Amino acid sequence: MNLALFDFDGTLTSKDSLGEFLKYSVSRDKYIINILKFLPLFTLYKLKLLRNDISKQRLFEIFYAGMDENEFKQIAQDYSLNELDKIILKDRFALLKQHKKNGDRVLIVSASMRSWMEPWCKKHDIELLSTELEFINSKVTGRFSTPNCYNEEKVNRIKKHLHVEEYKKIYAYGDSVGDDAMLALADEATRY
Repeated sequence: MNLALFDFDGTLTSKDSLGEFLKYSVSRDKYIINILKFLPLFTLYKLKLLRNDISKQRLFEIFYAGMDENEFKQIAQDYSLNELDKIILKDRFALLKQHKKNGDRVLIVSASMRSWMEPWCKKHDIELLSTELEFINSKVTGRFSTPNCYNEEKVNRIKKHLHVEEYKKIYAYGDSVGDDAMLALADEATRY
C-alpha cells in the first residue's frame, strides 16, 4: 500500500481556511476590530521576530478566548460543512480521490484547527492530523492543546500516527515552507 499526504490550505484550497473562518465566525465589526488588535503581532511574525505558533495562538486568543466551547464547535462545524467545499480546488481534490481509488492510505496533515477540519474530513472519509484548540471549563482559551501542526511537527504527527516504513511509496503534496519537512519525507513530492 502507498501513502498520500496532503496539506490542506493552499494545497487543496483556493483560500486559507483560517482567514475564511475568522470572517465567518464573528460579525464584520468584531472581525475588523480583532484584526487591528492582531496587526502588530502579524507584523512581528512577518519580520520573523515572532514564531508561527505564538502568533497563531495570540490570534485565537484575540478572537475567541472565553467563548463557550459548544458555541465555538457549532460555528466550526457549520463552517466546515457549509463553506469548505466552496474553496476546494476541484482538480487537486480529484487527485486526492484518485489516490483513495487506487487503494492508497490518504491523510490530510494541516496546521488548521481540528474544530473545522474534522467534520469536512469525516464527510469525505479522509484521515486527519491537525492542530487542536484547548478548551478549559467549557471555554476556548485561545491556546493549543497540541503543538501547531506545522513543518517538522507534521512529520512528528505522521510518525506518531503510523509506521512510514510500512508503505511502498509515499506521496506528499504541499504549497509552503510549513510543508517542507513533510515533502522531504516523501518518495514523490509535489509543491504547488
